[in-house]
Amino acid sequence: MAYLYQISKGMAMHLNLPVCFVAEPLVETDKAFYLYGYGVTDEREMIKEIRVDTWFPKSKIMSIESIDKKIDVPQDHPMLNRNKKERTATLFHTKQNNPFIKIQFPFNVDDIDRVRSLPDRKYNADDKSWHVPLSIETVEKLQKWNFTLDSELQEFLRNAKLNINQVSKELIIPGLKGNLYPFQQQAVVFTEARKGRVLIADEMGLGKTIEALAWLQLHPELRPALVITPASLKLNWEREANRWLPQPNTQILSGSNPYPITGEIIIINYDLLQHWVQQITAIELKVIIFDEIHYIKNNNALRTKASKLIAKNIPHIIGLSGTPIVNRPIEFYNAIKLINKTLFPSFWDYALTYCRAHNNGFGWDFSGASKTDELHEKLINTIMIRRTKREVMKELPEKIRSYMPLQIDNRDEYKLAENDFISYLTKEKGAEVARHAANAETLTRIETLKQIAVKGKLQQALEWIKDFLETNNKLVVFATHRFVINAIQNAFQNIAVKIDGSTPLRERQVAVDNFQNNPNIRLFIGNIQAAGVGITLTAASHAAIIELPWTPGALAQAEDRLHRIGQSEIVQIFYLLAYNTIEDKIAQILDKKQLILDAVTDGKQTESTSLLTEVINSYNSNSNYHEKD
Repeated sequence: MAYLYQISKGMAMHLNLPVCFVAEPLVETDKAFYLYGYGVTDEREMIKEIRVDTWFPKSKIMSIESIDKKIDVPQDHPMLNRNKKERTATLFHTKQNNPFIKIQFPFNVDDIDRVRSLPDRKYNADDKSWHVPLSIETVEKLQKWNFTLDSELQEFLRNAKLNINQVSKELIIPGLKGNLYPFQQQAVVFTEARKGRVLIADEMGLGKTIEALAWLQLHPELRPALVITPASLKLNWEREANRWLPQPNTQILSGSNPYPITGEIIIINYDLLQHWVQQITAIELKVIIFDEIHYIKNNNALRTKASKLIAKNIPHIIGLSGTPIVNRPIEFYNAIKLINKTLFPSFWDYALTYCRAHNNGFGWDFSGASKTDELHEKLINTIMIRRTKREVMKELPEKIRSYMPLQIDNRDEYKLAENDFISYLTKEKGAEVARHAANAETLTRIETLKQIAVKGKLQQALEWIKDFLETNNKLVVFATHRFVINAIQNAFQNIAVKIDGSTPLRERQVAVDNFQNNPNIRLFIGNIQAAGVGITLTAASHAAIIELPWTPGALAQAEDRLHRIGQSEIVQIFYLLAYNTIEDKIAQILDKKQLILDAVTDGKQTESTSLLTEVINSYNSNSNYHEKD
């Protein structure tokens, strides 16, 4: 059907057309018509010399009137056959294995506007196509716009859009020792869908380590695997691997003088990485897990340079971090680049868009944040999965205890003291000592062991606290010895308050109120006896126990400073224990007998003497062995 169109004089002059013409709309979009026809006289006679054959914006058409005229449209007109030319999206790979989507379609102003809205698109004039980096968000939009996706893109979308809840119920990981929470299963599914190139950004305490290990167990063929982690977490990775994986064959690398690498799961800390680059790159790594991946934020740092060298040709890279990315976007550029090279190809574009990059007169400042919602959405749609405890509260217990083994840096000193204690038990007949555990000499010797152990782990404990505070969460720390409390306060004095035996009563509540109400005070340091009762610390949902007391009831009381009425979050308690020391023995006894749990649920108070007896008895086997030597 033909119509009489009247257009504005300005548009008529621009297109060299009369203000009135008769035409047939061959294509209609939301914003325009494609019109074919002729100019007309006032008598509405066609003037065939003035051809109309073009797109017209609807906004420039003054009026439309149907008329009884016939327009002879050529049968070979490209707009009649435009539907025969598919609107296609095809997956391609560069020589550097950087995937991109090639988009082709007949000329259409609406499609042009849609494609122009895609991030980082580029027009290829040679074949009139558009090239866009591969992402879930882009593929979903192309599907919504009714582009025909090729088989690879369809498979990519199927994998990316797996019904996570459905898959989670059916997810079976052969050999995995223990059951995952549903949200942890989701992380494994997410990692699998993205072929092991992901950023798992779950909030601290939700089990990022377990999620990464579970995916490793799903792929036993991907060995060797490398775990790069802060020094304070190396032993925890070994502990968790032994706990969750069957025969994991872990190897912790230490020192700056390399030696043969033989493990299937290799664990190294960031500060040592530069010394091991040659040895690590010589083995055929399949997977790298970057724990606390924001550690590689500084381009000039040796750890960053070493990380980039090692990760250059690795097919699977998993980054872990509980630190909110949107708060400090610049810290994650290197991490994102390692996982997905094409997501943000230009550092400056990323810095200017998301980091408020500006020259402050002394140099460039990248410490800000902008368009955080956009950044979050882009990461969620491509490489990142993040859940908070609040989002998964229904799946978690009200209180979670985690045991974090820390290596001591004074092992020789500790071993001498321990051997001295074992000799004392041998000489004094350990069983007899156990019956009189509270005598002064025994207590002195055991306290000496405890002090040496805590002194040896103190630096790593401080590093752990520093890393935790990077998450912007508040933390409660409990200890027993004054030198430990003072060391922590000196390290974090600008953001910390403390209560110990020397704190006057009138100052106790001031410290508590500061911690509860001042957002700048993020660390509470307390003596477990002085601050473990009578106060409320619900502004925090995380606590770290630096030293174990002898009375489990005191420990339960300390935990309940956070786990009480007014607490709206899951409470996470971290036990920072000196590995292979008397602290291990005490913790094992408490865990075995479930004394802590009993104290919480039943209000039981177990005498310190009974615990001392248990510890001494645990050394008796050592003393007997010592006698045989």
